[in-house]
Amino acid sequence: MKFLVKPLLLSLLWLPLSAFALFDQCKDLFPAQQIPTTSQAGRDLCFDDFAIYYSPSDKKPIYTIEKLNGEQLQAPHPRRTNQFYEEARLPFHERALLADYRGSGFDRGHNVPAGDMTSEKGMAQSFSLANMMPQARQNNQGIWAKRVEEPTRMYVKRAQGDVYVFTGSVGNAGSIGKSRVTIPSHLYKLVYDPNKKLAWAYWVENTDDAQMSAPISYAELIQKTGIDFHLAVEPTETKSIKSATKSASTPRQVMGGWYPVFFDQYSPEKVAALISNIKSGRVASIELQYDRNLNLAQSLAKEIEAQSSIVVTLSQSSPPDSPNVTYERNRVIAIVRTK
Repeated sequence: MKFLVKPLLLSLLWLPLSAFALFDQCKDLFPAQQIPTTSQAGRDLCFDDFAIYYSPSDKKPIYTIEKLNGEQLQAPHPRRTNQFYEEARLPFHERALLADYRGSGFDRGHNVPAGDMTSEKGMAQSFSLANMMPQARQNNQGIWAKRVEEPTRMYVKRAQGDVYVFTGSVGNAGSIGKSRVTIPSHLYKLVYDPNKKLAWAYWVENTDDAQMSAPISYAELIQKTGIDFHLAVEPTETKSIKSATKSASTPRQVMGGWYPVFFDQYSPEKVAALISNIKSGRVASIELQYDRNLNLAQSLAKEIEAQSSIVVTLSQSSPPDSPNVTYERNRVIAIVRTK
């Protein structure tokens, strides 16, 4: 009988689509085993350490779910594999393909981060293309990694008990590849601490120069996504959100958070925004990182220092060439550290 289970599960993926996900094999990953409800039709995919509600039309996750805790994240992590693969459990016409991302200009952005995986099998599974979304490259490697994924892990490490993390994307900014994988306009990560009955979401534009904004409430995320995650939260969650996210993103009292601003050329609008933040008292320091474009870095530093009391530091960062990563050698990144 046990030999019939796997073929039966695979055959279910070929049934007509439904807007009702079951997740029969991994309900324990969800808070109180409550499956989110949405009008979007999809496929439910269970993995060892996470689950995905997948859109065959967009060929990316509608949402993913992880069940994390501090002990788990503080354990030794397996080596990152970087072995992306096409999800063979999906019908071929519903899959994203490796060729779709090749030369697209977009990263294969993890919904469930490889950095959260604590087993070799989970690490390998996190590179399924069913777990990917077309993500702006500097967004993926910058603001998303540093201002969303890392603060989330820091919160989980300090929390008492399990924390549930949903990740997904919405909107349509075009598509990539012959499979027409939808490029989302916005990305989100919903963090839920059932012990505190507290939930908040990071909401980020899917662009290279996206700016970090304050987390949004659980209720606002439901409105933006059309997904009811069925979370038991306190009605006074707004005040707690500010406290929780502040402690998660500022591990040391002497240092605030930070965010990157990307310059491929001189931008008066971006410089004006930086000056405005400095004059409002929200900026502690600015570091300009450059590779080859020292002239642009010096021009930016000169203008910022001329209009404010900030002394800008310059630092050259020249990562070695890699067959797997493309670097914008002429880009200047302003690392803005906040108070």
